[in-house]
Amino acid sequence: MVIRTLTALRSYTMEFDVGVQFEENLGPIDGRKCQTTVQWDGDRLVCTQLGEKQDRGWTHWLEGDMLHLEMHAEGAVAKQVFQRKT
Repeated sequence: MVIRTLTALRSYTMEFDVGVQFEENLGPIDGRKCQTTVQWDGDRLVCTQLGEKQDRGWTHWLEGDMLHLEMHAEGAVAKQVFQRKT
């Protein structure tokens, strides 16, 4: 699977096999490396990252034309919702 994040500030491409742990190089984002596993939980794509931060990861899911992203680390949660551009 490939997830591409494109912004005006930076871009990042994440390539992985679902359910298989891999070393993720987050150098372009924040300079970290971590062990990452992405898997399906029902209709949600759930990422778990093992590294310097406890309980770090994210969850993606679709509701109609909206893409939801919930990121979490060390008890903090951030939520974003993106609308499909037509």
